[in-house]
Amino acid sequence: MGSSDRLFNRERTLHQILGAGLVADLILWRQKNTTVGILLVTLAAWIVFEKSGYTLLSLVSNVLLLLIVILFLWAKSAAILNRPAPPLPHLHLSEEMVNEVATFIRIRVNDVFSVSQDIALGKNSRLFLKVAACLWLISFVGGLTDFLTLAYTSLFIVLTVPALYERYEDNIDRYVLKGYRKLCQLYVKINEEYVSRFQHYILEKQKLS
Repeated sequence: MGSSDRLFNRERTLHQILGAGLVADLILWRQKNTTVGILLVTLAAWIVFEKSGYTLLSLVSNVLLLLIVILFLWAKSAAILNRPAPPLPHLHLSEEMVNEVATFIRIRVNDVFSVSQDIALGKNSRLFLKVAACLWLISFVGGLTDFLTLAYTSLFIVLTVPALYERYEDNIDRYVLKGYRKLCQLYVKINEEYVSRFQHYILEKQKLS
């Protein structure tokens, strides 16, 4: 499909729009095991917080305390009994991974700062209305549910909707563009039949007065 057959006439792929890095790979399930792991871990955390009444700080502290006690006793007993030490994996964040995540965050934060500056200086009224509507929607949704549920639901949407869109991109773009063209035709028809007549009526009334 050409750029004219894509949503917003874009020329880049969804993977490129998302940064073409580690974050994009996770969102679009290029690293399937990692993405599934994130969803399962966050689901387990959501269930624990919702059912047990734990706070994040107390849960993390208790888990870390239990973990270090088990590992400490295991290592001491292994040394006494001449057994192998606990098989700990080598935990390490690569510089490439950290740089990709930092670059992604920096770009998004700068975009937010740019939008905020335009709104604060009154440069874009349409953008102001869009942001105000989004903030109102977030406030409305936040009043219907708690933060943890909203956070997990948002993460679930981020890790599923883009991947589904990429998989069925051609069909989705075709139907959305078809619907958009029909709405444009309906707008033109309503404008010609009703708005134009009303404007003509107002002009005639002004002439008579």
